[in-house]
Amino acid sequence: MNCAAAGVCVADGDAGQLQVGLLGPLSVRRGGRNLDLGPVRRQAVLVALVLRAGHRVTHEDLLDDVWGDHPPTTGVRVLPSHVYALRQALETEAVQGTGVIRSGKGWYSFDAQEIRLDTDELAARSGRAHKARASAGTAAALALFGEALALFRGEPLAGLPGRYTNSVRRQLQEQWATLRRGRLECLFLLGRSAEALEELAELTASRPLDEGLLALQVRALYTSGRQAEALDAFHVLRGRLREEHGAEPGEELRDLYEAVLRQDDTILLPPPGTYAPAPVSFSPPVNELPGDVGPLVGREAELALLSGPGSPGGITVVAVDGTPGIGKTRLSVQAARQLAHLHPAGCLFVDLRAHATGQPLSPRRALARMLRTLGRDSDRIGDDEDELVAAWRTATSGLRLLLVLDDAVDAQQVRPLLPSGPDSTVIVTSRRRLAGLDATRRHSLAPLPEEGGVRLLSSVVGPDRTDREPQAAAELARLCDGLPLALRIIGARLQTRPEWTLEHMVGRMAGDENRLKELNADDRSVAAAFQLSYEHLLPQQQHIFRVLGLSPTVEFDARTPAAMLGLPAHETGPALENLVDAGLVRQPRPGRYRLHDLVRAHARRLAQATPCTARTAGTAALRLHLDAARMASDCGPRGFPATHPLGASAYADWRDATDWLDETRGEIVDVVSHALSLGEKDLACSIAEALTDYLISRGRHHDARAVLGVAIESARHTGDRRMTAALRNCMGMTELFASCADPARHWFEEAADLSRRYDEPSELARAMTGLGAVALQSGDTAAAEAHIETALQVIPPSDDWGASAAQSALGYTRLAQEHAEEALDSFAVALARARMVGRPRVQSRTLICMADAHSALGRPHQAQPLLHEAAALATAAKDLMLLFLALARLGTAVHQEGHPDAAMSHFGQALTVQRDMKRKNEPQSGRVEMDIRCRAGRAHLTAGRRDEARQQFQAALRLPDASAYDLERTQAIHGLQACAAHDLTAADSADRSQ
Repeated sequence: MNCAAAGVCVADGDAGQLQVGLLGPLSVRRGGRNLDLGPVRRQAVLVALVLRAGHRVTHEDLLDDVWGDHPPTTGVRVLPSHVYALRQALETEAVQGTGVIRSGKGWYSFDAQEIRLDTDELAARSGRAHKARASAGTAAALALFGEALALFRGEPLAGLPGRYTNSVRRQLQEQWATLRRGRLECLFLLGRSAEALEELAELTASRPLDEGLLALQVRALYTSGRQAEALDAFHVLRGRLREEHGAEPGEELRDLYEAVLRQDDTILLPPPGTYAPAPVSFSPPVNELPGDVGPLVGREAELALLSGPGSPGGITVVAVDGTPGIGKTRLSVQAARQLAHLHPAGCLFVDLRAHATGQPLSPRRALARMLRTLGRDSDRIGDDEDELVAAWRTATSGLRLLLVLDDAVDAQQVRPLLPSGPDSTVIVTSRRRLAGLDATRRHSLAPLPEEGGVRLLSSVVGPDRTDREPQAAAELARLCDGLPLALRIIGARLQTRPEWTLEHMVGRMAGDENRLKELNADDRSVAAAFQLSYEHLLPQQQHIFRVLGLSPTVEFDARTPAAMLGLPAHETGPALENLVDAGLVRQPRPGRYRLHDLVRAHARRLAQATPCTARTAGTAALRLHLDAARMASDCGPRGFPATHPLGASAYADWRDATDWLDETRGEIVDVVSHALSLGEKDLACSIAEALTDYLISRGRHHDARAVLGVAIESARHTGDRRMTAALRNCMGMTELFASCADPARHWFEEAADLSRRYDEPSELARAMTGLGAVALQSGDTAAAEAHIETALQVIPPSDDWGASAAQSALGYTRLAQEHAEEALDSFAVALARARMVGRPRVQSRTLICMADAHSALGRPHQAQPLLHEAAALATAAKDLMLLFLALARLGTAVHQEGHPDAAMSHFGQALTVQRDMKRKNEPQSGRVEMDIRCRAGRAHLTAGRRDEARQQFQAALRLPDASAYDLERTQAIHGLQACAAHDLTAADSADRSQ
């Protein structure tokens, strides 16, 4: 493997993280310091844990991974000593005790948050290379393949023993070979076969039977004028195939061989248009490109795209757009420098001054200046624009010219300036997306990633300062949100203040106002750059732009500004698209928008110039989120008191509201904190209360706890006494669904006490229902019944959701007391009230309860239609837990009717749902997997498949948390005992038959 790139590694990123290098000898760094990992066996243990970070690895698996067929005589007892030494090496004083390597009964697990792997960077770079190969051009792909290969420092995991390490090493070596082959294919397609031949010879020698690789070598040899060697390479492969496998080369290679014999260039040469002409040695007569000040940092991929080959025989127009200060000009000038050798007529640079303090440069003035640059007398032509355009086209018709048009207003300003000479190239930069311009390629520049931002800052202030304070450097890159102008200004200020630390600069940038104030150096100002773009907007667009700075979430759709402005969403959608075209708003995915962090700070500052308008708009955005949360909740809008009447909903129904909340992703939990920052404590608490059902349905118990914890602290300062109990009920429900009985009981007891104190019957009923459910989970059916009966006595007649929940809990209590018929009566009442609420999760849960009662009564045929409906409702609600419960019980009902094979289909579907739950970190995924494997095991056993049954029961017991789930563990053990009993019965039958 080529080790020329030794020493190349990914940036350290967060100084607290462990930087793990697998693409060479194993290396682990923290804060720029290499850590001593000890002997190779210990390193192999670390690799086995790191590559399964976030998952539990059993002692037996770890022993097999590292020692294989030759385990130590001490068995698994050898592991603690290695793990202890690794903990000592990996945990610095700053993070001592945080548990980088966690452990439990029979397992170890590495904390996924603590590490950064160079293989993750390899995957990202590889993906960019393959994407560029498919879309952006071969030259771009060539550079990106090179960047990916540069991460390899030698043989992956060199010298480490063990089956697992060997498997990983082979996979990484295969990735290395694939990347190297991709790079060689790019060289061939670019007409640079001679450069590829030496590497191809080396690679084919290591993979002598790879026909695809040999086909590339044959074509490269032929295009380099070495026809005889191309034929020899084919003969060598054919001889080896015959000798080792008794086979002939494949059809593609045989066709290439015939093509070489008849010198068929149409097959053997690269396709037309994929390669660039050979570099031309010349001295261009004109070069107006601005001089470079410092290197271009963090834009290597974009530079490769911009400087790729153009349209043969035509005029290549490349349009570059982006937020003010994003680095469009510097990138375009650098790309022009790389393309200059292909344009012997010279390089012209014209500033069209769209955002200068004066008037933009008119096409007429630009044409006159460019004609004078080329030695044409524009004065003799006059000021008529049409005549100037004709003269320009005539003057450039025989020239291969490179033209950079910087800071264009619109397509109308650019079109008259396009040259007419074949193979000319025009690079146009604009803050706007020039949709009216026919462009060969377009590129919208995004902010630099954190690593690129740190590199750019380091190039200005010096690596010694950024290496000394890596966390502060990363924070500055984050505060600048990857905006090159902001990073260069900060760098310049630190250059002129060598006594300032980077941490001091971070402190000076705290808060929106300070941040924008600090991003100012002489005539360069981030706020001024944004203001120029803002002033080019129409009044309505300016109004929308200002309120966008008040959005409670970074990302939003058209509904958010519509609510803040009191407009229909269909009116704000086009305005948002105009702001995207203006370069002030980004569109990360269809229908979703966001502002650059600094642009948002500027918009917020403009909005806050009129405090009353800003407060009205901010409150309207919060009420939109409250509307969504209530519409998506299990009790619906009618289930909440009229503390914050919302009027007509912005959402068509609960599906629309739920989908909208799904689109906000993790940001929805920030809305409560945003409301508190605006002083809207009542709204913050109401939003937290309404969000609970949605967060529980998505298995996001941690987010629900965080939101409710903040809200509970604030509820004491609101005028709504009910809220203090309501939020505790919500917290109790969260803990209940997370199977944390003791915390749930605590919150419900507090809620009950507050409800009695403030005479809130609805909240008291919900607290008592919750306490009943907790008692039922603990097996105390008498206490459960008492609590639920109390709840039924105080539930207001209008509280359909509360009545449904209490009747369901009572039904399950009756079921646990083996009074299934009485349970069915309670479930029937619960379902009727749930139908009145109309929300799918409440109905689905009640239907599952009714099905359990029918199954307990030996009526699986009556359970099945209920479970089919429950599954459909859970699917509509996107509630994985309910869908799993419905499918698992449906399989059991089918099994009870005597159809174990048909039941397995439902169990398979349930297991698929469980895997989705596991991917989404649903805390109950381990328990439900044990449940479904026990159900499947029983079905296999009924069908006489004892081996398959035994495998399912054993798989259930091997799960990492199996010992924590007593019921499911008991079922699995009984299942294995039943398998053993069946084995004995079968053996006795066999003996008697003999």
